[in-house]
Amino acid sequence: MGGSAGTLTLTALLYLGLCRGLWDQARAGTLPKPSIWADPGPMVAKGSPVTIWCQASLRADVYYLYKERVYESLSMKTSEDSSDRVSFSFASMSSHSSGRYQCAYQRGKSWSQQSDLLALVVTGMYNAPSLSANPALVVASGGNVSLSCSSLWPSGSFHLLKERGADVTQYLELTFRRETYQAVFLVGPVNTSHGGIYRCYTSYKSYPYLWSRPSDPLHLQVTGVYREPSLSAQPGSLLQSGDSLTLQCRSETGFDRFALTKDEELRAPQRLDGQPSPNFTLGPVSSTHGGGRYSCYCGHKLSSTWSAPSAPLDVLITGMYEKPSLSAKPGPSVSWGENVTLQCRSEIWLDTFHLSKEGSLAPPQVLRLQDTAKPYQVKFTLSPVTSAHGGTYRCYGSSSTSPYLLSQPSDPLELLVSGGSEDAPLIPQRGKWGLCREVVGGRSSA
Repeated sequence: MGGSAGTLTLTALLYLGLCRGLWDQARAGTLPKPSIWADPGPMVAKGSPVTIWCQASLRADVYYLYKERVYESLSMKTSEDSSDRVSFSFASMSSHSSGRYQCAYQRGKSWSQQSDLLALVVTGMYNAPSLSANPALVVASGGNVSLSCSSLWPSGSFHLLKERGADVTQYLELTFRRETYQAVFLVGPVNTSHGGIYRCYTSYKSYPYLWSRPSDPLHLQVTGVYREPSLSAQPGSLLQSGDSLTLQCRSETGFDRFALTKDEELRAPQRLDGQPSPNFTLGPVSSTHGGGRYSCYCGHKLSSTWSAPSAPLDVLITGMYEKPSLSAKPGPSVSWGENVTLQCRSEIWLDTFHLSKEGSLAPPQVLRLQDTAKPYQVKFTLSPVTSAHGGTYRCYGSSSTSPYLLSQPSDPLELLVSGGSEDAPLIPQRGKWGLCREVVGGRSSA
């Protein structure tokens, strides 16, 4: 028995010495180092297969695969005559398969240098964290965004990855905040390369190649890459309850994806959902649907970049309150070059008034009430009047708490302009339609 044990011990020592000798020869090799990579990639879900490839720059006789901190080759393969590479396959990825690998090759009695290190990570070992963006998933080119990876479990490290590569921080230490463990990745100034799909993972310091399941994907979109489109409403932006309209996003040729946002004010939209058509149909509109401030963006399919936003367009729903009255002073007939005041007056409390001209593509002119005493009225002054001011006018009232819900229209007022010549020099006008806007209790110039 003693002799058998001694024989086994001697054999094991000789074997380890031989393997350590192969390791040292590979480390001291003189032939060019081979290339090493993993297929389908270095991050592999638990239980999935993976293949490590080792490729020499010249034909080799034997290839060896090594794992960091294991002083022996895990596998040895002879090269086929017609191939300059060999594969080492793992049928089912597990915690034992994770780690860093190198390969080397032998040609005759000469050894190559070892390849670069390949880190093989197994995912799906722990619960998935969550990933969110602040302030929004949509960020203007040149802006900044924070991506927060959060977990309920005290993992040691957080990792942020982007599909098809990214110039972002890959690793951060955790912090404890609001009963969760999280890391905040700062991305910016943002450019086109930052748009795309992101996921984050967690891991423990003692097991750096065992990662959690991935977070749900987060799609970061970049705006301001192309020139802004224009947004128009057909048949118009003033609608009665029950009407329908089409918002048209017009842009330079070549764009095949369009997105519409509503009521974003000065904030970036939370997300952009594109469609292939530049036309967006709304309706039937009502007091709870359709009214609001809209902008549109254009972009390309399978891309995360968008244009700058169009100028905002207000869609207004009329018929919500009693109609105001509209009058002209000194009267609805005025000579070319004179001044005329259009007074919009309401018997009920409305603090905002809108003046529209039939057939005009310009949005309604808007004035806020300054004097809170009854009657509630504002004055729109047209000065100096030209033939272009002639036409049919209506006014509406609204409340600042519901700015897109308007009253019924006033009775129409026909403004007649007589005399003058289109060829005569005009006094420079201020604002659209040449409006010098006067408010009862105060003045506001265009």
